[in-house]
Amino acid sequence: MFGIDPLYIAFAIPGLLLGFWAQWRVKSTFRRYAQVGTARGMTGADVAQSILQVHGIRDVRIEPSRGFLSDHYSPGEKALRLSPDVFNGRTIAAAGVAAHEVGHAIQHAQSYRFLGLRSALVPVVQFTSPLAVPIIVGGFILSSVTGPTIGQLVTIVGLAMFAMVVLFQLVTLPVEFDASRRALAALEQGQILGPQEHDGARAVLRAAAWTYVAAAVSSVLTLLYFLMRSGLLRRR
Repeated sequence: MFGIDPLYIAFAIPGLLLGFWAQWRVKSTFRRYAQVGTARGMTGADVAQSILQVHGIRDVRIEPSRGFLSDHYSPGEKALRLSPDVFNGRTIAAAGVAAHEVGHAIQHAQSYRFLGLRSALVPVVQFTSPLAVPIIVGGFILSSVTGPTIGQLVTIVGLAMFAMVVLFQLVTLPVEFDASRRALAALEQGQILGPQEHDGARAVLRAAAWTYVAAAVSSVLTLLYFLMRSGLLRRR
């Protein structure tokens, strides 16, 4: 029953392939534009600070973080953390990524509703994400051992938990797309990048967006697989 499931492979492969392609694209695009310096020579930290000042945001601190492309904004701490290549980089890639993270700080300052929803989902997903699949599989096992009643109830609980993970991934899409839109607008309005440099920053942010699309697609396909495997979504 729990050997290699052709149905699982059919649902998993598209998400895996899209994920691998997205990771390759974002890394290759970032590395390409990480070799191209900007005319103004501002570091990523400088770019972030400049955009924050223009928007009147003075309570967000900018900090270096460890790891490649580990950049993120923490709403709870009001901290914008930039990876070494971005924090110290004077490149198109660094400017684009830094501006994107500031886009999240602007969302927070302006109470962007999807950012608020994603932040509210974070503790829920931290709890449900590691437990959902084991509970679903446990429900399948119980169904084969004790009958469908208890097993299906456990499976439904696991599916509900996994659905929260899917919801988080879907809510992340407008948050990330909006942050990139704000970033590109800020880079243009502040004349931080020239026209050609602006095109390079757009390419970096578009490549990064595909990683979020891939994660959402993969989670939706996984949920559909479990729904079909449980019998709650009948195959036609």
